[in-house]
Amino acid sequence: MKKILIADKSTLVQKQIIKIIDTLNFEIDTAINAQEVVEKASNIQYDLIIIDINIIDAIKQIMHIKPTVILVMSSLCLENVTTIMDALDLGALDYIAKPGTMIAEKNDNCSDILTKVKYLSEISPKRLKRTIVMEQKKLQTQANSDISSLDIKKVILIGSSTGGVKLINEICKELPLNYKYPVCIVQHMPEEFTSTFTHRLDKISRLNVYETSQNMELLPGNIYIARGGVHMSFAKEESGKIYINENKIKGDSFFQPSINEMMNSALEVFDASELVGVILSGIGNDGADAMVRLKRDGAYTICESEDSASTYEMPSESYQRDGVVEQLSFDDILNKIITL
Repeated sequence: MKKILIADKSTLVQKQIIKIIDTLNFEIDTAINAQEVVEKASNIQYDLIIIDINIIDAIKQIMHIKPTVILVMSSLCLENVTTIMDALDLGALDYIAKPGTMIAEKNDNCSDILTKVKYLSEISPKRLKRTIVMEQKKLQTQANSDISSLDIKKVILIGSSTGGVKLINEICKELPLNYKYPVCIVQHMPEEFTSTFTHRLDKISRLNVYETSQNMELLPGNIYIARGGVHMSFAKEESGKIYINENKIKGDSFFQPSINEMMNSALEVFDASELVGVILSGIGNDGADAMVRLKRDGAYTICESEDSASTYEMPSESYQRDGVVEQLSFDDILNKIITL
């Protein structure tokens, strides 16, 4: 039987979570503060720890002492966005709206909690790495006003979801100063989060990292994070220049932004041979349909391997549908992106 630890100072919140996940038949333990969480996590290997954002200090200690799958609870209000991103940087894999908050009631997030708890509890702690906090310094770069989208030789299209934030951090941190291609990224997260996420990535990257906006020219050597709440797409002008478009109509996609939408749009503007599609860790199947199209039309497509991905469902969907040229560990994917 799987063991779950729910950490929140409110016994009411604990009871609400227990009620929501009751059908999963887990052995459930509780804690009310950071000291109790760390003590219990040090002595017991839990399959999942659900932790209140206000005791975030415990995450760093747990991930150093005994790496464990962690799901953060928060009201998801704007004031908490930075703290949630801190939690993900420290090793938490995902976040949920705390039951009883206005946003939770508005979005009826019981199914979201149930889904994430179910999938995250299946992740082996062996896939997690001990947290090593390192100070990163932003290298100052001088923009080259002579470059334009006409100079694009290849475009890197990356999609990720649950478990992907730390991977995107790593990609942005490791791309070299002289990188030649634009990198377009869809990371599933609420629209309130993407601005903060982009700002944090820009601080650790040698390249400029931008949150997308309407009619932004796509330039080589820049990183573009799809803005939350809109689909990221591309358009070519008569001059041949490529610009980013934003579509506010959600359509059939469960996620907005959607990986499928970004990749399919790229195929309408670029030759497939100029595209590289990458699917990283995540729950669901977003990107799988587009990866099939990309591979069929001649693009190079990669997905993260099961031994590397903290959450393998999204990469698996692309792989099982024959939308993948190569399945690689994250470290090999990163090296491939850098050396293309």
